[in-house]
Amino acid sequence: MTVRSEKAENLLKIYTDYLTVERGLSANTVGSYTLDLEKLLGYCSQQKKNLTRLKETDLVNFLHFQAQTGLSARSLARLVSSLKSFYRFLQLENYMETNPASRLNSPAIWFTLPQVLTEDEVTRLLEQPDTSQPYGLRDRAMLEVLYGGGLRVSELIGLELKDIRLKDGFLVCKGKGNKERIVPIGRQAGHWLSTYLRDIRPGWDKKGSPLVFLSRRGSGFTRQGVWKLLKAYGQKAGLSEKIHPHILRHSFATHLLEHGADLRSVQMLLGHSQITTTQIYTHVSRERLRKIYDRYHPRA
Repeated sequence: MTVRSEKAENLLKIYTDYLTVERGLSANTVGSYTLDLEKLLGYCSQQKKNLTRLKETDLVNFLHFQAQTGLSARSLARLVSSLKSFYRFLQLENYMETNPASRLNSPAIWFTLPQVLTEDEVTRLLEQPDTSQPYGLRDRAMLEVLYGGGLRVSELIGLELKDIRLKDGFLVCKGKGNKERIVPIGRQAGHWLSTYLRDIRPGWDKKGSPLVFLSRRGSGFTRQGVWKLLKAYGQKAGLSEKIHPHILRHSFATHLLEHGADLRSVQMLLGHSQITTTQIYTHVSRERLRKIYDRYHPRA
């Protein structure tokens, strides 16, 4: 086999083009891979090593270095996944004879449990927007859809008018890799969303935008914009320490399981490709039950 030669920076560009064009991954996912591999490029530069000549021990040392910088178990697991995918690609495309990442193991991440809100805390958060004001009504609709559908923030801001099926009680959501899934939404989310679409959005849509949620200038939201709103309402509700971008999605999944939903159905609602990703919420439920038991049982 003839091994092809290419500069490290060019290999990264070739790989990210492959992820975008051939695998059809979203810009957010490709960006995550890019950030991970740029860390590897920086490490290679620091250690004066060639990207395509690294051995398994080099990659293990790189991972240990990242762990020492304070990277979480979940981020390390994603980093391992990025390395395995990247080097598998390099081997298949004949840029390397062997894959030094083939035997890397992901750190155990199940114990890194996502933080969730109680049902009462969710209610407090959702009731913070002032729905007598146009922006408050829009924000209530956004929060209700986030929780009611278990959406990612990126999915919320990408929702288009053609994706909404209010009469049927669901919306079409584009998740990771542009995969579409059907997401039911409840009466509350449907009420606030339909009110916003009827009373507020038409006056803000100055450019014929296809997006559902708009600013008063008629433009769409960024993930950072939604995060700022969520954080502000979390502070008003006295939940500032708990609030993070995925808090309503995590709470959505946990509350479903606590009320008896089966794991496979929750997997489909969340759009997880693997059920092992969804299983983390069973650990959350168990931990919450343990805390309730310890707090309230007289012989705990």
